[in-house]
Amino acid sequence: MLPRIAPALLPWFDRYGRKSLPWQQDPTPYRVWVSEIMLQQTQVTTVVGYFERFMGRFPNVATVASAEADEVLHYWSGLGYYARARNLHRTAQLVARDHSGEFPRTASELESLPGIGRSTAGAIASLAMGQRQPILDGNVKRVLCRYHAIERWWGDAATMRELWQHADRHTPAERVAEYTQAIMDLGATVCLRFRPKR
Repeated sequence: MLPRIAPALLPWFDRYGRKSLPWQQDPTPYRVWVSEIMLQQTQVTTVVGYFERFMGRFPNVATVASAEADEVLHYWSGLGYYARARNLHRTAQLVARDHSGEFPRTASELESLPGIGRSTAGAIASLAMGQRQPILDGNVKRVLCRYHAIERWWGDAATMRELWQHADRHTPAERVAEYTQAIMDLGATVCLRFRPKR
């Protein structure tokens, strides 16, 4: 069995990882959640400006929950995949109504909210709450497929189960937020889809 990734990846992250993205500053569950939803199918360079404008208008979940859907969509305009914005608005309303404005503290509860799948729930729990939860976004899938020499398409159920097992095994018990950011950074900046850097 291959060794775990974290012992090599964390020192790399300390030296080369991204640490100045706006959602990394004061990484509350709300800020991490908004960034994760925006980053689905969208490049970081595009998201930065949208995230900052969104936070300027909606600094917390209560402001999103109390806004009209059309205004939330207006601040999303240009990001595409507008179901993400509608789910974001609905989730904010549920968090405000059913959870006293505080995001649930477990990944399973987070997953029960609209637009939050297993990987997004893991990202919120690890990045904002320091919980040991694996993630499996596109960048992480690519890293794990290459590390474990998986050449199959990752969209089938069996491959996804295998990737989740790998993701869980590699996620350390300590420095989980840094590890989570590190493996995403590795996929985004080095282990590229085309012409990966060495």
